[in-house]
Amino acid sequence: MPTALITGVTGQDGSFLAEQLLARGWRVVGVARRSASPNPWRIAHLLDRPTDPLELREGDLLDLGSLIDLMREVRPDHVYNLAAQSFVPTSWRQPLLTGDVTALGAARMLEALRLGAPDARFYQASSSEMFGLAEHEPQDLHTPFHPRSPYGVAKVYAHHLTVNYRESHGLFVVSGILFNHESERRGNEFVTRKVTRAVAAIETGRADHLTLGRLDVKRDWGFAGDYTRAMTLMLEQDAPRDHVIATGRCHSVQDFVSRAFAVVGRDWRAHVRHDEALLRPAEIPSLRGDPAPAHRALGWSPTVDFDQLVERMVHADLDRARRGLP
Repeated sequence: MPTALITGVTGQDGSFLAEQLLARGWRVVGVARRSASPNPWRIAHLLDRPTDPLELREGDLLDLGSLIDLMREVRPDHVYNLAAQSFVPTSWRQPLLTGDVTALGAARMLEALRLGAPDARFYQASSSEMFGLAEHEPQDLHTPFHPRSPYGVAKVYAHHLTVNYRESHGLFVVSGILFNHESERRGNEFVTRKVTRAVAAIETGRADHLTLGRLDVKRDWGFAGDYTRAMTLMLEQDAPRDHVIATGRCHSVQDFVSRAFAVVGRDWRAHVRHDEALLRPAEIPSLRGDPAPAHRALGWSPTVDFDQLVERMVHADLDRARRGLP
């Protein structure tokens, strides 16, 4: 039975990836930090599987020793580094922490791989935020990076270091530059989930409005479960190669808001308020990726379109709200 090691397993992407690998018969070991109040709601159903459940091990991207020990004990075939301080607004408030976890955390993972499991294949979660103020659209592997946040800067470091370890040490390590990908498992702090939770709260009488920043910002939004499939495909190729994973289609925040309220038959303009305090210090007006190379090389394409994604998220939050779930 092949073994996969996943950091960030309790997050959105980690939960989908673990679910998919377990369904394929893999042994999956998730890495989680010691926490005073763990909240593994995304993976609870995987921990309770009657056979071959998800295994959890303690580890910390700030502690190289613990990561080396994990590599040697677990002896993984595939390693997915999905853990990061991934919320862009927080990266301005905590730039040093973001750099230590998101940038140097990836460096520690790569070094742990080199020392503890050099034959394993490694996936680094890169981000479209690295492109920032891109010179052209759609963005691809030839687009220069111009990050606009400490988070984007940290991801650029991790991305280039992954390439460096591949070229310097001959390791099978790849970087997937994923554009925005969402789901009903998205964290509450992200704007898409903020919108769908607000729609559910308004529809069930628990709120009457939603406060947002800019509505004209455009992003290339896809479904997280589609994007985690791309991760596994990248590690199953004959040779290591980086890829941009995206839908190739762009929508504004206003498009997302309008579609979310339309799911429950409401006009978003009656419920949305603007607050300049929610504006970022440096915004990225638009990001759109080129999925064609990944489609050709990996045979990958998204299965959930924009409207289906928004509907899926709204219905999930409506269900939670009606059942009184947190």
